[in-house]
Amino acid sequence: MSEPVLVERRGAVQIITINRPEVRNALDAAVAKGVAAAVDELDDSDGLRAAVLTGAGGTFSAGWDLKAMLRGESPAIEGRGLCGIAMTPPRKPLIAAVEGWALAGGFELALACDLVVASRTARFGVPEVRRGLVARAGAAMLLPRRIPYALALELLLTGQPIGAPKAAEIGLINRLTDEGDALDGAIELAETIAANGPLAIAATKQVARAAQDWTFPEAWQRQAAITDPVFASADATEGATAFVEKRPAVWQGR
Repeated sequence: MSEPVLVERRGAVQIITINRPEVRNALDAAVAKGVAAAVDELDDSDGLRAAVLTGAGGTFSAGWDLKAMLRGESPAIEGRGLCGIAMTPPRKPLIAAVEGWALAGGFELALACDLVVASRTARFGVPEVRRGLVARAGAAMLLPRRIPYALALELLLTGQPIGAPKAAEIGLINRLTDEGDALDGAIELAETIAANGPLAIAATKQVARAAQDWTFPEAWQRQAAITDPVFASADATEGATAFVEKRPAVWQGR
């Protein structure tokens, strides 16, 4: 049997592929463990600075594997949520590369990523209400933060899917590609991010995610606690020096 999750490196970019095309990359316990282990490696490795999450065989993911559910399996990791990233996302940027369907839990997995690159033929949907269920792996909470409230409710309450062009129009997708090119587009975006200072990248993501829960008066103090060490780092000195010397920076992550 093939591995349910494949992991490879391309320079400073990690590529995580859900590898169950025979069931449209449905999510089960093995997939959850594989994705969680991969993002742990992402955060633990000094050589990795960003990651791309995708699905094999032209589909991102059709959601929870119902056969696995009947066996008592869950694609959630205790204390970490769906595939180990919904509740505890990695410190480093994670980009979803979507072809075909990102449906139900598959859509929620894409929402757990920081950025989304999708082919023009990709489709997104949270049909849980049509089955008398709630999209509780992140969509009901995250969609209203990512797009206007009324549009989020329309997706959540109708259960109707939308195409990638519409998803891009309302702000769910960062970049659209031709069919079959989503992975290459996501890797290109990840490489652009990975060329920047690793401490600065991680701190910027931390502030951007956390600031939505801060009051305005406390935000400046909380931001300073995260960003002051970055400004005092060797990488900050290297970034300024490289600019003055008109050369690429050599980041040390310290």
